[in-house]
Amino acid sequence: MIPELGHISLIIAFALAIGLTVIPFWGSFRANVAAMNLAPSLAVGILVFTATAFGLLATSFLQDDFSVAVVAANSNSLLPPIFKFSALWGNHEGSLLLWVLILSTWMTAVAFLSRGLPLTMIARVLSVMGLIAVGFLTFSLLTSNPFERLLPNTPLDGSDLNPLLQDPGLIIHPPLLYMGYVGLSVPFAFAIAALIGGRLDASWARWSRPWTNVAWGFLTLGIMLGSWWAYYELGWGGWWFWDPVENASFMPWLMGTALVHSLAVTEKRGVFRSWTVLLAIFAFSLSLLGTFLVRSGVLTSVHAFAADPERGLFILVFLALVVGGSLLLYGLRAPAVASRVEYDVISRESLLMVNNLVFTVAATIVLLGTLFPLVMDAFSLGKYSVGPPYFNAVFVPLMALLMPFMSIGPISRWRQDSPRRWLHELLVPAIAMAALAPLLSMMLFDFNLWVALAVLLAGWVTLGVLRDVWRRLAVGGSGGLQWQRLSPSFLGMTFAHIGFAAVVLGAVVVTQHSEEQDLRMTEGQSAELGGYRFEMTHISQQPGANYVADQATFVVSYDDKIIATLVPEKRRYLASGQVMTEAAIDAGILRDLYIALGEPIGERAWAVRLQYKPMVRWLWMGAFLIGFGALLTSLDRRYRVQVVSGQEPSPVKDQGLGFAR
Repeated sequence: MIPELGHISLIIAFALAIGLTVIPFWGSFRANVAAMNLAPSLAVGILVFTATAFGLLATSFLQDDFSVAVVAANSNSLLPPIFKFSALWGNHEGSLLLWVLILSTWMTAVAFLSRGLPLTMIARVLSVMGLIAVGFLTFSLLTSNPFERLLPNTPLDGSDLNPLLQDPGLIIHPPLLYMGYVGLSVPFAFAIAALIGGRLDASWARWSRPWTNVAWGFLTLGIMLGSWWAYYELGWGGWWFWDPVENASFMPWLMGTALVHSLAVTEKRGVFRSWTVLLAIFAFSLSLLGTFLVRSGVLTSVHAFAADPERGLFILVFLALVVGGSLLLYGLRAPAVASRVEYDVISRESLLMVNNLVFTVAATIVLLGTLFPLVMDAFSLGKYSVGPPYFNAVFVPLMALLMPFMSIGPISRWRQDSPRRWLHELLVPAIAMAALAPLLSMMLFDFNLWVALAVLLAGWVTLGVLRDVWRRLAVGGSGGLQWQRLSPSFLGMTFAHIGFAAVVLGAVVVTQHSEEQDLRMTEGQSAELGGYRFEMTHISQQPGANYVADQATFVVSYDDKIIATLVPEKRRYLASGQVMTEAAIDAGILRDLYIALGEPIGERAWAVRLQYKPMVRWLWMGAFLIGFGALLTSLDRRYRVQVVSGQEPSPVKDQGLGFAR
């Protein structure tokens, strides 16, 4: 009975989504206040019934109801309860239900946190989001029903959850990633609503900015956790593999980065209006493209969910309708609302345009590299593989080009500036870092030109941002520090830029100075790597909740002083018989020591991989700062200013930069 109730709840949510798409939208053109006022209630209704369906499916998983096909295929009676619950979204049908649940959560949040906006605007925004919900609920009900029964041939037990997914990463990573993926539907909906109304002014950008920043922040944190999960779970020791499905989340992040900066310029100066709308369309379109890649079966990846051409065709048609309809509306409306504001070539506007172009080009490069093998295969032109050499060759120079602009941007002025003033502000930090970069590189590791360059650029960005913080604090000359000038938006920008510098530095150092050994080891043998001594002391076998593990104990020492005891495992899962590697890591700010067991080789001997990873944690610490900074911007009080008597607020003058001010 529980699955049937869940199915009925999804059908009711689908009906409400149709109502949300049609009724408020019709009311916005007929000035029917009652129809438009229905939008928040319909959004809440969709959330209630989607959450009910989600809860009922979770109950089926926790109760081991193997008459439900998705439970039988992705769970097992031996599975720990926490993984039974997270197994709900460890498959195509359940993850799609999670997608719709998060979409309905975003809709409800927009409905109740945007009450100060003009009623017409909010009605159209929610109608656009309702249309997206209709598409995904149709997809779920017609091709991916999570409540499909296996009657009367109910299996006695389930097939088990993929061992790769039996990890806390599954509990946190997909919901965070989906919060970002789906959250990009909000700026998309605002953009479409603004195009429909023909008003791409600063007010639209101001309303859209906090939602965009929050969605982008969640997407950043989701990608960060995915990278960390792959690092410690897959046993390879890599932090980014340029896997096509990794790229599927990275592309909307790149386009979203351009969008958050472009929205700042549109809000503060009224420029880039058409460009900003186009970025909002592309960012959400790329999130839909990622959904197609993961669920269509066109990719073979450890991340992919489904291999059903029918599902892929549905998403492809939906993607074509969304992108095609949006671009058609843009083509009809954008020329009439283009920006007329002038600015000098040497100005903050120009710097942010360069920023936008760099991230857009980067997203395009990743898109081409991801789709090229698929296109060639589709036209029977051969099998091609586009891997890290291509992406690194074109992506790394773009990021190196971007970093000098990140240092200049925070201290630049709107409309017109001068290189002389830039030189005055940043010459001292530049000279300081040019002198320190080689020295710091040699102090930490052997001298490496690329590491020295990374230290120079990352340090210059950091010092430039901190100099701007000090300039704000000390303004006024009264002797006291002006703490009130450090708004959440400004602090968010500061954290994000410093975080980006940390990511770049960590990526270059770990790429240039990593060390690795693959060797055969038995009890009592030792090996040296990166100045550390690894001794395998003994091998044992230990039972787990639903697996049996071969464990190797390693004692790690440095200068004859024991610093860690690491226990990597090779697990065999009882239900499926699959074998998985569980790496052991001694983590630190300046380095990670990483041990992974391979296969047994002869009598009590094992293949072992030892890795020394310098500064790899800076990647995730930096990404966390970027995501935290983006979320922090939403606390800025100017985003909570209410609209009086239906009038749109005027642009807020501010000396702050870009996405975070």
